[in-house]
Amino acid sequence: MAVVNLEERFQEKIDAEVKIEPKDWMPDAYRKTLIRQISQHAHSEIVGMLPEGNWITRAPSLKRKAILMAKVQDEAGHGLYLYSAAETLGISRDEMYDQLHTGKAKYSSIFNYPTLTWADMGAIGWLVDGAAIMNQVPLCRTSYGPYARAMVRICKEESFHQRQGFETLLVLSRGSAEQKAMCQDAINRWWWPSLMMFGPPDAESPNTIQSMKWKIKRLSNDELRQKFIDMCAEQVKVLGMTLPDPDLKWNEERQHYDFGPINWNEFYEVLKGNGPCNKQRLDARRKAWDEGKWVRDAAEAFAQKREAVRKVA
Repeated sequence: MAVVNLEERFQEKIDAEVKIEPKDWMPDAYRKTLIRQISQHAHSEIVGMLPEGNWITRAPSLKRKAILMAKVQDEAGHGLYLYSAAETLGISRDEMYDQLHTGKAKYSSIFNYPTLTWADMGAIGWLVDGAAIMNQVPLCRTSYGPYARAMVRICKEESFHQRQGFETLLVLSRGSAEQKAMCQDAINRWWWPSLMMFGPPDAESPNTIQSMKWKIKRLSNDELRQKFIDMCAEQVKVLGMTLPDPDLKWNEERQHYDFGPINWNEFYEVLKGNGPCNKQRLDARRKAWDEGKWVRDAAEAFAQKREAVRKVA
């Protein structure tokens, strides 16, 4: 009976828009759901550095190089904010890293696609970061306090990334015939994977209903995907480009854009580890972890030394 009462009081707090804090009582399932979602989000930020890092040394100008380096640095910071938020739920950072490196934890499927041209940096900014923002802005009002507060700064920086990516594509769209073709090609390759970022259709998403009841999520996968499509269908007109969907058209009755079928088989194959770059991404993360051991050991030794000095003093 006591547990029932605790669960009722917990839901009452959620319904009253009172933030849940680390020391508050929470159902085990709520804690597990948050750990899964926040750690997956953190992993996505860290792995997401890899496809863009691929172009830092090949950026077409010093200005573009500096912008891209700053963006990748921002994403590292986002990962750290999110790992810190997850740690408040009782999981260690080492455990989260181990789950990533062993394949037990997932990260966004979008980062298992290759970046083939410079235009991909623009498409990632406009489409991938744009989809991330659409998904993450509601998380600024998520029910778990540390997660919500971390998302405020993350969303501000991601919004800047999206505008920067769109500007990159805009410059290409006004350039030579080759640059215009590069711009369109990047949009064609990143459009459908970006739509998959919102997750499977609501009917196939086992966690959506409970996450929305707990107000971890504020909008469903399909709602967010529709909002994103409506936004991009108008923005692409500014670029003078097209989205690779022959079924895309405005529906006056629905006041939304209709769109064609998404290849969910591809989505699930990538999640299973069969995407173009799954192995490459995890190998890169494991290599970085192994080669960084001496840094972690040195930091730990320094911390122990400083603590010993403090105790003597």
